[in-house]
Amino acid sequence: MAHEADVVGVGTGSAPGGDVPAVILSVRGDYLPIFVSADQAQSIGTALEGEPFDRPLTHDLLVDILTEFGGAIDRVRIDDLRDGTFYAKVDAERYEDGEPERFVFDARPSDALALAVRIDCPIVVSDPVIDEAGRPSDSVRFDDGSREGR
Repeated sequence: MAHEADVVGVGTGSAPGGDVPAVILSVRGDYLPIFVSADQAQSIGTALEGEPFDRPLTHDLLVDILTEFGGAIDRVRIDDLRDGTFYAKVDAERYEDGEPERFVFDARPSDALALAVRIDCPIVVSDPVIDEAGRPSDSVRFDDGSREGR
C-alpha cells in the first residue's frame, strides 16, 4: 500500500561524515528523511518558498518542456529502498487523439521531489519504505526547535 506524503521542510541530518542535506516528508504519521545533494536541497527549498529565478532551473525546464509537448506529471512515488538507497518513479501521461498514454520514468527521489513541489502533484510512499526509513515525529527537530515542519 502507498500513502500520500507532504514535504514539510528541507534541512540537514547527521551522518558519519558530517551534516547532510535532507528533504523531510510527513507520511503515515511519521517523518521520512531523504538525504539529497546540496544543489538538490537548494532547488527543492527554493521551489517550496516560491522564490522565482530569472532563468528556469533544470526542473522548471523539464516541466515546461513536458507541458509544451502535451504531457503532465500525475504523481511521484518513492517505492523502494535498497542498501540505503531510495528509488522513485515519476508517473506521467499525455493525450493523443483524446486517449491517455501513460508513462513511468525511473528517477532519483531528489529529482522526483523537485518536480512534485513545482507542480504540486501527489507524492506517495510505499509501506515498506516507511517501515524501514520512517522516524517517529518526536525524533525530528526543526531549526526553530519544534517537532513540526513549516
